[in-house]
Amino acid sequence: MSKPFMFEKPLGMRDTLPEMYETKKQIRTQLEAEMEAWGYRMIETPTLEYYETVGVASAILDQQLFKLLDQQGNTLVLRPDVTAPIARLVASSLKQAAYPLRLAYQSNVYRAQQHEGGKPAEFEQLGVELIGDGTVSADGEVIALMIASLKRAGLSHFKVAIGHIGYVNALLLDIVGNAERADTLRRFLYEKNYVGFRGHVKNLPLSSIDQRRLLGLLKLRGGKDTLDSAKELVSTEQGMAALAELEELWNVLESYGIEDFVKLDLNLVLHMSYYTGAVFEGYGSKLGVPLCSGGRYDELLGKFKRPGQATGFGLRLDLLVEAIGKTAPKPKQTCIIFSKERRSEAFQEAARLREMGEAVILQDIAGVVDVDRMSEQFADVLYYIGKAKRGEA
Repeated sequence: MSKPFMFEKPLGMRDTLPEMYETKKQIRTQLEAEMEAWGYRMIETPTLEYYETVGVASAILDQQLFKLLDQQGNTLVLRPDVTAPIARLVASSLKQAAYPLRLAYQSNVYRAQQHEGGKPAEFEQLGVELIGDGTVSADGEVIALMIASLKRAGLSHFKVAIGHIGYVNALLLDIVGNAERADTLRRFLYEKNYVGFRGHVKNLPLSSIDQRRLLGLLKLRGGKDTLDSAKELVSTEQGMAALAELEELWNVLESYGIEDFVKLDLNLVLHMSYYTGAVFEGYGSKLGVPLCSGGRYDELLGKFKRPGQATGFGLRLDLLVEAIGKTAPKPKQTCIIFSKERRSEAFQEAARLREMGEAVILQDIAGVVDVDRMSEQFADVLYYIGKAKRGEA
């Protein structure tokens, strides 16, 4: 393996330049303010977690984990998502806190990428977890909050697709008969490989009626009337219960007045085993990939010995910035260029302006090669040069 060039970064890592940093900061501030306005309290979890606990419980595939060893030989992981660490926190530091809990976070997460992936291995995620509430009202709340957060950040054109893993599981299992065959079909949906799904269905030893039922799953996208079509494909108690939940969830979203932002997508699968109920993804009009997602995960807390039903969402800040398509304007700055003879005057003026809320750069003229070129960067430039009388500039 050749030695990395000195200007190279590890695969999937990115630098953030000042303009992008300021843009992300402004959007982050708006997102956090919206979450806090809904009663969610911000928390932080460590960058490093134990593999045997958080790493194993995470929704992220094992091959995407960054692993390392501590001095005692324990395997650690860089935080691959935030939901599993929060579940650990709720079962430990917050074990005396009564359910339901409303928690919010802003954290960098780390997921190893393949060479051909071209995706970031480190990115900033903001989100919420509503823990200890199993009602459809809780599902509706986190979806409504996600939509409110996107709007507050400045995104105007987006859609949220909503599905239910319970419906998908019920339909697949009812038709193909066992979990292994259902998993194969579910993986096609998880990868959004609908061509592969159709091809696989046509090769299964099923009746033409059952093949049409499976292929009909791919057509279950649209408004509330999609539920009527979905009822025609499934007859099991689990499947009908999932559709009843979705119908109630739609009514909750109508009460929030946000039904225009949502659509049903009953072949939506976000993870092979992590989610247990309603799931959802948000898409910006300028992006080909989801910028936020979430859903109900009622089994995770039990792995940390504090059972509790839960739902939440996570939002990718880098993708939201891209979807909004605007960068923050360069902040207005005043530059004071001084010589050593008038250093004190310059410093006093800078302090006065900063107290008034202005951003001020102090620059010793001896440290500048091209004064004219430097001065062009600033809206205002003040010169304190030479042996002037007090008060002159």
